[in-house]
Amino acid sequence: MGATDPVKAVEERENRGEEKTEKKKKKQRGVKANDEEEGGDKDELNHHRFLANLNRLNPTNPLRIIVNNGGGGRFTTPPPPNPAQPLRSSSRAPPPIQTPPVRAPPPEEPQPPPSHSPPPLQHQSRSLFSQTPQETLASLNSSKYTNKFFLFLFILHKIAAIGFVCFLVFRGVQGLIGSNGSVKRKEQRILRFLLPQVEAASLLSIVLAFSWQMAIRLWPEFMIHFILWSTFLMSLSSGILLLCFQMPATDGVGVSLIAFSIGNGLYACWVTRRIKFCTKILVKSLEPVSKFSDLNLPTYYMLAAGFFWMSLWIFGVIGALNFYFPPLVIIGLVLSLAWTTEVMRNVVNLTVSRVIALFYLRGMQSSTRFSFQRALSRNLGSACLGSLFVPTIEALRIVARGLNLLKGEDEFMFCCANCCLKLMTFIFEHGNGWAFVQIAAYGKGFVRASQDTWKLFEDVDMVEVVDADITSSICFLTGICSGCVCVIVAVAWTHTVYKPFTATISLLAFFIGYLMTRISMALPHACVSCYYACYAENPESRFFDETIKDRQALIKNGRVVVHTPRVRRALA
Repeated sequence: MGATDPVKAVEERENRGEEKTEKKKKKQRGVKANDEEEGGDKDELNHHRFLANLNRLNPTNPLRIIVNNGGGGRFTTPPPPNPAQPLRSSSRAPPPIQTPPVRAPPPEEPQPPPSHSPPPLQHQSRSLFSQTPQETLASLNSSKYTNKFFLFLFILHKIAAIGFVCFLVFRGVQGLIGSNGSVKRKEQRILRFLLPQVEAASLLSIVLAFSWQMAIRLWPEFMIHFILWSTFLMSLSSGILLLCFQMPATDGVGVSLIAFSIGNGLYACWVTRRIKFCTKILVKSLEPVSKFSDLNLPTYYMLAAGFFWMSLWIFGVIGALNFYFPPLVIIGLVLSLAWTTEVMRNVVNLTVSRVIALFYLRGMQSSTRFSFQRALSRNLGSACLGSLFVPTIEALRIVARGLNLLKGEDEFMFCCANCCLKLMTFIFEHGNGWAFVQIAAYGKGFVRASQDTWKLFEDVDMVEVVDADITSSICFLTGICSGCVCVIVAVAWTHTVYKPFTATISLLAFFIGYLMTRISMALPHACVSCYYACYAENPESRFFDETIKDRQALIKNGRVVVHTPRVRRALA
């Protein structure tokens, strides 16, 4: 018994040591399991914190944009945890094995309660970028054809005019070669004593057109005064010269020119107070022209096309003398030529307006060639419509204003003057020459562009300013002055060689000189129109100074009296 007791004691101590080591191992295993479980919970919490930080990012943040557009599959937002199952599990079971995420379109997120989560981020980013600069610039390149009906009408008219003029030329050649009577002798006289003067008037008008434009661009301050009074002198001189011939036809033309010169002189005295402001606007509006070296190319093209068409047109007029009802045919040819040259002028107007308007509105230096192609294609219908109605509307508006000025206190004699002025004002708001800026820049139709432009003028209180502008009158008087110069040269030549053609030559020379000069004067006119229209759209642009604002302040303070009559609008 004594010998076995020590052995049992040793065995019991060894068993107790083994139990202690097993307990230690079990404790170590439990600690590791708890650490793994806690580590998994911490990773999950960090992931949710990361997603919450993403949701707080600014919508313009590049990382936020990538997440909203599905740019990365790793950052897809998981569904919110179920509150019945807490993140830290009470059981000591090991966490489930998670498979690596597969790149796929992010699943549709369940809509959480509004009090715990922000609104959908993708919707916010789209609303913030709904109007991007790309969309705004795209509107400047509208591919729609404007006023298609009038485009079709002008093309149809042009095809008919070319065909009819070619037919008249054929009849003229036939009468010149095939006949032996009075028709042949008459056409020979026309070719000898009328055609050279008309062609000389065409060439002289082209020279005058370029001279006027260059002089206005170089010396705008001097040229406004010079045009006002040189037109007065030239029209008076040509009228007196025609009266000196003492022929009934020339007397009628001479009296008309003298009457116009008197009205021109009165107008030059009336607008004296406006000249200073008009000069400032003209100088400022012509500044961007130097940045575009090829801006005058459309003018060259249109003048060359106009000279070619007028030369063919003259042969058509000669052939009309050998056709039925020559006076009616010639009147029709004159109206056709007037519409065609006015369309040419407005094509130049649209081209220059687009180039200058994009410079003012976007700071762009656009291609003149592209703008010219656009004016000849997509915007040609608006040019045709404007060429057909704008001169008539402006002439009738001037007449209505004249009646409104003359009525004075006698409401009985001119009771309809105010009504006529209201009617013409309404028509002018729906069709005016200021519309060509928005037609060229945004590709709008003629009527809508007129309404939008006039609405811009009303919004920034510029109606009185643009009504008092005399740039369009200066361009008109320039054409009249060129026509009178052509009359003096052609009439003096014709009277020395064949007197019966004097009156006819005087009308043709005046008509040709006026139309060709008007084409060249489209460039300064378009520049001034762009200055006003673009200022009305963005008065705070860095391209504009305080000239118009100072003028508006003077008008409001009563220091500048605008004598242009207009309809009084009812106060709200």
